[in-house]
Amino acid sequence: MLLKRFLPRITFDSYEDFKENYRVNIPEDFNFGFDIVDAWAELDKNKVALIWCDDHGHEKTFTFEEIKKLSNKTANYLKSLGIKKGDVVMLILRRRWEYWICATALHKLGAILIPGSLQLTKKEIIFRAEAADIKTIICVDDAFVIEQVEQAMQETKVIENRILVDIKRDGWLSFEEGIAAQSEDFPRPVGDEATRWDDTMVVYFTSGTTGMPKMVQHNFAHPLGHIVTAKYWQQVQDGKLHLSVSDSGWAKFSWGKIYGQWICGAIVFAYDMDRFIPAKLLEVITKYGVTTFCAPPTMFRFMLQEDLTQYDLSCIKHCCIAGEPLNPEVFNKWYELTGIKLYEGFGQTESTVLLANFEWFEPIPGSMGKPSPLYDIQLVDKEGNPCKNGEEGKIICRDVKNNPPVGLFIGYYKDEALTQETLYGKWYDTKDVAWRDENGYYWFIGRHDDVIKCSGYRIGPFEIESCLLEHEAVLECAITGAPDPIRGQVVKATIVLAKGFKPSDALKKELQNYVKFNTAPYKYPRIVEFVDVLPKTLGGKIKRAQIRNGDKKAAL
Repeated sequence: MLLKRFLPRITFDSYEDFKENYRVNIPEDFNFGFDIVDAWAELDKNKVALIWCDDHGHEKTFTFEEIKKLSNKTANYLKSLGIKKGDVVMLILRRRWEYWICATALHKLGAILIPGSLQLTKKEIIFRAEAADIKTIICVDDAFVIEQVEQAMQETKVIENRILVDIKRDGWLSFEEGIAAQSEDFPRPVGDEATRWDDTMVVYFTSGTTGMPKMVQHNFAHPLGHIVTAKYWQQVQDGKLHLSVSDSGWAKFSWGKIYGQWICGAIVFAYDMDRFIPAKLLEVITKYGVTTFCAPPTMFRFMLQEDLTQYDLSCIKHCCIAGEPLNPEVFNKWYELTGIKLYEGFGQTESTVLLANFEWFEPIPGSMGKPSPLYDIQLVDKEGNPCKNGEEGKIICRDVKNNPPVGLFIGYYKDEALTQETLYGKWYDTKDVAWRDENGYYWFIGRHDDVIKCSGYRIGPFEIESCLLEHEAVLECAITGAPDPIRGQVVKATIVLAKGFKPSDALKKELQNYVKFNTAPYKYPRIVEFVDVLPKTLGGKIKRAQIRNGDKKAAL
C-alpha cells in the first residue's frame, strides 16, 4: 500500500485522535506521475487504475502499467514540441480518458497544467491564454470548443500548439499520431528539469462569481493533501470503483477523480456523459458496481425524482455531497430510500477538503461536519475575535504563512500582491460564513457577500433556500438581498418551479407562508420572482451577485 510511504499512521481510534495525530510525509522530490502512477505499476502491473465509458457504447479499462506507458509516450511527444518544466498547457478534455494520460504526462514533465471547461468562449480562452501564458491547448472533439479555440488563436499569439484527441482536423496536431511513434520510456528528469514538491503543478481559474477569474496556484504536494479527501471523507477502497461526478475543467475533478483516489489504490470510474440524465446515471452506477459515490446535492435531488426501487444500489457503500450546501430534505429522502447517509464536505478551489463529516461521528443533515486535520480552522467575527459556539463568523485558516497546510494553494499565479494580501497576513480568510454548535459541528450560512442585512437582522441565504427546496413546487432557488429604502435590504427568492407548477400570486403567498412557518418569520422572502433558469457560472454555481446587481440597477 502506497499510503504507508506518506502517512506515519493510517488508522485512528477517534476523530480527536485523527485531528491531533494525522501527519503527511512529503518527499522533497514528490511527483504524482512517478511516485504514484509508476509506483503502482511497479507494485502490480495488472492493477486497474481507470474504467471509462460514455453514452455511445464506448468503454475502456486501463491498468496503472498502461497509464504509465501512455503517459510516457505523451510526455515524450510534448517534449518534442518544446514543452518543458514550467511551461503552461491547458486541457479541455471533458471526461475523456485522455485527460488522465495527459495530466500524468504533464506532471512528469514538470509542466503546469490548467484544466479548462468545455463551455469556455473565445474571449475567455484569450483571457486565460494571455494571463497564464498558455503555450499549448489539448482539446476534445467538440464543435464549439474547436471553433472557440480557432477564433481565439486568430487574436492571440501566445498559444503555439493546438492538439486534438480522437479526430484529425486541418491546422491541428493529432494526439494519436503524435504519441504513436514515441517511446514508452520516459526517464525521471534530473537537475534543473526535475521537480520539487514546492514547484507549481496546476493552476485553476476560479468560477468568477464576482469579477474576473483568479488563477489559483497549487504545488506538487497538492495531491498528498487529497489523501484526507479520498480516504477519510469519501472513504474510497483499494481496488473498488469510485465515481465523483465532475467535468475535468474544475477543481472538483482533482478532488474526486484522480489524486487522492489513485494514491489510495481505488479504481477511478469515469462516466463521460453527454448531459446529466438521472435515470441513465443510476443505470451506469448499478451496471458497473460503483462502491463510493460523490455528487452535488442537485444531482441527488433529481435522482430522487426517479423510482429508486427499480435500481439495485446495494453496490454503493458510501456517498458524499460537495459543490454546494446540503439541504436536509435531500439527506433524509436519500437515507429513507437507500439506507445510505450522505457525508457532506466543504472546501474551495484554493484547498483540499476543509471541513467534512468523517467516519468517527454521525453526519447531521445540513452540517458541513468538523475540520480536517490538515487545517487550523477558526471562526472569527468582523473584528477578528474568535466566535463562541452559536455565533456566526468567517471561516479562516490560521498560521498558513509559517505552517502552510499540505494541499492549500500557494498563491495566485502571476499576482504577487494578491498572494501577499490573501495568504501572508494574519490568516487565510475563506470569505465563507458559518457557525459552530456545542458538539463541534459547523453549519454553513453563506458567502460573506451573500449574508443579508435586513432591519438589524443578519440573514444567511442557505437556511431559507433549504426551507424552500422542501416545498414540492420548488426545483431550484437563490436567496439574495434586494435594496429597500426602509429596511436597507429585504429577502428576495428567485425560484425555478418544478414540473406541473405555474407562477401565480397565490403560489408566491403560499411559499412566503411556508418559510414563515418553517423558519423565523422575519426571514421570509418579501420578494418572490419566478424564472426559467438561474444565472450560473461555468462551474454550475449560482451567480447571486448577478441577481443582486440587477436589483440594484432596477432600484436606481
